[in-house]
Amino acid sequence: MITVQSIFQFDKEHATALTIGTFDGVHIGHQKILERLITDAKTTELKATVVTFFPHPRMVLQKDADIKLLNTIDEKKLILEKLGLDNLIIHPFTKDFSRLTATEFVRDLLVNKLNTKKIIIGYDHRFGRNRNANINDLITFGLTYDFEVEEISAQEIDDVSVSSTKIRKALADGDIETANAYLGYQYMLTGKVVQGKGLGRQLDYPTANLHIEETYKLIPKTGAYVVSSTINNTTVFGMMNIGFNPTVSGKNKTIEIHFLDFDQDLYDQKLQIDIMARLRDEHKFESVNALKDQLFKDKENTRSIIAK
Repeated sequence: MITVQSIFQFDKEHATALTIGTFDGVHIGHQKILERLITDAKTTELKATVVTFFPHPRMVLQKDADIKLLNTIDEKKLILEKLGLDNLIIHPFTKDFSRLTATEFVRDLLVNKLNTKKIIIGYDHRFGRNRNANINDLITFGLTYDFEVEEISAQEIDDVSVSSTKIRKALADGDIETANAYLGYQYMLTGKVVQGKGLGRQLDYPTANLHIEETYKLIPKTGAYVVSSTINNTTVFGMMNIGFNPTVSGKNKTIEIHFLDFDQDLYDQKLQIDIMARLRDEHKFESVNALKDQLFKDKENTRSIIAK
């Protein structure tokens, strides 16, 4: 997959079939649309292309919007590449870009820059300045500029919308099973391992403390989870705590992973943590020894879940 950071960087040598959207989560609803795009592109000898935007349009147009996204931009790239796209265009979304007229967007960008011959898009898609153009306008543009428009039905768009809503709610509730079912993959957290306070090691449960730079990334509900990660080309399992460590009077929210049967220095490494299951809520225990007893139980439960 070829990835470019702007429509203006795209090499338009090959004609494209494309779809446009934020595709946050790239969940099973999105995947159906993208699989259709990829299949259609192959049969018509076009290049399957996704145009997405960063920052998310709401981050730019609604400064006060508290947006939490399911993917960082790097996570989205990883998922899209696995699906088999030919091209991914991550175009910077700015206020100036939002002011392009529908004609400027279609003629100057989709046609002249991207060599578009087919667009697969939702029935409710709106574009251009003030979002004043719709799919009927796009079909008319297609007749003028020689590209085909395939409409994604209301039912399919509703499926996509429902999936996104359910995933966000499930993660907020700690229901990782439902979130993963709608995603079609295990929800991931990606960040750098940073120095912690060493409390885990004092409890005989050394942890990798994960710092996620992207503040817009949606973090699941506090609690303990079963996770996996690929480290040095090897799958490693562990248990992760998201929370405030109330038993030891923690003040800040942390993400800590204790990997099973693993003892390597991970400081400054970037890790992708895949969340497999939820163990329990975070609790304030009456003593450090009570916490250690619970961690032992968590470890046994984690091994049991991994074995299944």
